[in-house]
Amino acid sequence: MTALSPTTRSRIAAIDVARGVAIVAMIIYHFTWDLAYLGFVAFDPTQSLPWVVFQKAIAGTFIFLTGVSLVLAHGAAIRWPAFWRRFAFIAGAALLVTIGTFAFSSQTFVYFGVLHAIAAFGLMGLAFLRLPLALVAVLAVVIIGLPLFVQSPVFGEKLWSWIGLWDVPPPSEDLVPLFPWFGVALAGIAATRWALASGLASTMARYRAEETIGALLARLGRWSLIIYLLHQPILIGALTALSAATGTADARRAEGFVASCEASCGDSAGDAAYCTAYCACALDRVEAEDLWSILEAGERTPEQEALLIGLTNQCAIEALDPGLLAPDQE
Repeated sequence: MTALSPTTRSRIAAIDVARGVAIVAMIIYHFTWDLAYLGFVAFDPTQSLPWVVFQKAIAGTFIFLTGVSLVLAHGAAIRWPAFWRRFAFIAGAALLVTIGTFAFSSQTFVYFGVLHAIAAFGLMGLAFLRLPLALVAVLAVVIIGLPLFVQSPVFGEKLWSWIGLWDVPPPSEDLVPLFPWFGVALAGIAATRWALASGLASTMARYRAEETIGALLARLGRWSLIIYLLHQPILIGALTALSAATGTADARRAEGFVASCEASCGDSAGDAAYCTAYCACALDRVEAEDLWSILEAGERTPEQEALLIGLTNQCAIEALDPGLLAPDQE
């Protein structure tokens, strides 16, 4: 490590490029998620195995590079002022993500996501910079593999979910727990220590990313944290405005209402023709009287409940006999 200490004081372009590739991949994933969330596409990337693997690979790249950077920056000697500045910056960014996602969705907000994990694993990883390389590698494998053999519903509770080892994952838009992800960070530490000892790191350091694509990716990698914080608010804001302008959100909301209504009606009534008529009537009344805010409210007043009951009763009568219209439609 001492022999490569000059290298660690300058940026290694190959690592910046890898981080740049990861940030581009993350933008692609979030853009796809936003399109699905806002109803532009009838597709849910969180339920598609290839996209789930893609998302896990992105998170794994960032976590692995956390271990790599930790060794390069502090492998020869821990530079505490620099470490704490970076830790405070990342932890502060993680807090912003928590606040922003809580405002967006209090049920699925990010409380231990990628940035939280990077901050925590960076601090924890300091203890493994001097341990025998073989031990670090073995621990990495054990931590990565343990969730396959140890699971408990206790860890499904939000209070303990940052540990992992759950049988059913708790709701969160981004959750990167200790098991197995700290093992990925340890793998990054072990791989970098081996690369330094074998001379591979010296070879990688000669790459300058002077070609156009490489230079662009390296630049994105150097600004990855800022891009990480800003890209999603920009994407979701722009797509939300486009959705409102094109009416996509309203159309998708109406489709979701009808699908949910027909499924519920089918379970109780069983007659497809009746359910189609009933739900079409209900949608017309909801849109005509602008009742979406009441339907989507977490709690309703007795007056609001009475209004919805009256609506469903009217539509039930009309669906049975289309000739019997509500008084205000005659």
